[in-house]
Amino acid sequence: MNTKEIREKKNGLELSKRQRELLVGLLLGDGHLETRDAGRTYRLKVEHGAAQREYLEWLAREFQEWILSGRYEKRRGEKVVYGFTTVNHPAFRFYGAQFYRDGRKRIPPLIKRLLTPLALAIWFLDDGSAKSSKHRSLVIHSLGYTHKELVLAQDAIERLGVSSALHKQRKGSFRLYFPRESAQHIANFARPILKDVPTLAYKVENVMPKK
Repeated sequence: MNTKEIREKKNGLELSKRQRELLVGLLLGDGHLETRDAGRTYRLKVEHGAAQREYLEWLAREFQEWILSGRYEKRRGEKVVYGFTTVNHPAFRFYGAQFYRDGRKRIPPLIKRLLTPLALAIWFLDDGSAKSSKHRSLVIHSLGYTHKELVLAQDAIERLGVSSALHKQRKGSFRLYFPRESAQHIANFARPILKDVPTLAYKVENVMPKK
C-alpha cells in the first residue's frame, strides 16, 4: 500500500461506538496511546504475552481497519510478546487528552461519562482476576492509579449497578474489589467476549462455573 493509499484510508476512518468503549477499557487496563506530534494525533498500542494471544487476536479483529501494518511478534528474553499498533490518527486525540496528564496515564474526571459495561469488562480482562481460588469475588489490580482516581472509578462503576471497595496494598497502592454479587455482574459483562476468547474464561470460573 503506497503513501497515497494509506492517507486515503486513514481519512476514511472513524471510531465506532463499540470501538470507543473498547478503547476506554483498554486505556484503563494494559493499552497505551502514543503520540509523535505533540498530541495532534495518537496511535493505540496493545501488547500481551503468549497466554493472552487469543485475546490479543480478538482485539486486533475489533480494530482491524485501524491496523494497516502494525501487527507484530517479538521476543523479550525467553518470552514472546504479541501486539499491534493502529495508525496515528486524530480520532484518538480526545482520549489522549483525557487519559494522559504530565506523561502519566490516569483515570480521567470524565470516567463517569465514558465507562460502560463493555469498557469495564475489558478493564477486568486486562487487569482482573479472582481474589483467590477459594473466593467467589473478583479484583482489578489497579495499582498504578491514585486513591482519588480510583474513587472516581468507583463512582462510575456504581452507576453501572456494580458495588466495589478499595483494598489497600503494599506501598500505599489500592486494588478494586468486587464482592460476590458484584462479581457476577462483571462476569455477565465479560461473558459475550469470553464466548470468542475462551482462554480467559478462568478469570470468572469461580464466580459463574461452567455448566
